[in-house]
Amino acid sequence: MADNLRRDLALYTLARLGLVALGTLVLLIFGVPLLVALAVAIVVGFPLGLLVFRGLNRRVTAALAARGAERDAHRDRLRAQLRGEDPPDGAASW
Repeated sequence: MADNLRRDLALYTLARLGLVALGTLVLLIFGVPLLVALAVAIVVGFPLGLLVFRGLNRRVTAALAARGAERDAHRDRLRAQLRGEDPPDGAASW
């Protein structure tokens, strides 16, 4: 799962940055100064990326949530072991 998360996160980041780069390029073609074009492309491109890449966003969000749940379960098992208790139900011991 970590490989999928890394791949999806990298794709999502590159896709959103590509969208900003494309917006900047289009504005530069129309004669807008570079810094203004970049600022407008960021303001428009990043929210637009949430809509355009919605499926990829969902995959990244789900993978991050699953990873967070795994880390929480691992932390709970570790704390239980440090207290000298048995691991919580359903948790595999090391």
